[in-house]
Amino acid sequence: MAATPFPPGFFDRLDPSPDTGFYGPPRLVHHLDDGAIQAVGELYEELGVDRGRVLDLMSSWVSHFLVPPEALVILGMNADELRANTAAAERVVHDLNAVPELPFDAGTFDHAVCCVSVDYLTRPLEVFAEIAQVLKPGGLFVCTFSNRCFPTKAIRGWLASDDAEHVRIVRSYFAHAGGFGPADADLRTDPHAAGDPLWAVWARARS
Repeated sequence: MAATPFPPGFFDRLDPSPDTGFYGPPRLVHHLDDGAIQAVGELYEELGVDRGRVLDLMSSWVSHFLVPPEALVILGMNADELRANTAAAERVVHDLNAVPELPFDAGTFDHAVCCVSVDYLTRPLEVFAEIAQVLKPGGLFVCTFSNRCFPTKAIRGWLASDDAEHVRIVRSYFAHAGGFGPADADLRTDPHAAGDPLWAVWARARS
């Protein structure tokens, strides 16, 4: 990995306790409004990440595909939430902040997605590097996020930044982790409409 531009304390959190406690109780709720959820599904369809074997990273009881992929593998913190996700073909309980290594072989997935969770990663460059390894060459990794979060568990750098800076942060994860081509970014909701904004940043795994 290349040297990073993040200052000391950037990845600290207000609540530094293990995530297993915070995420222990299941939360079977939506973390986006209907418009933003629809925007996620439309982006997945537009980019073609709804096909093949797909990894939904930091997942929960719902994945936001309009039509689920043929083989959706979901990885998250809460077993009850993952069991409730009827779109999943495989469920993996795994804490990426404790162990950023992914329990999959290289080239396992056609694509990967992460919806409204990238702001909680305390070791994102390690995680992004792992994702590049488990993707097939040319596979997309798509990160979507809004302006909601659990503030005690989001990293300090995220809390201190605005929406445009959030895009730059995620772009920098792709750039400094290695293994990805240039990242694209887009605001997927109407900036003048009420409701949750939905930002997306994505890049392809290098050959």
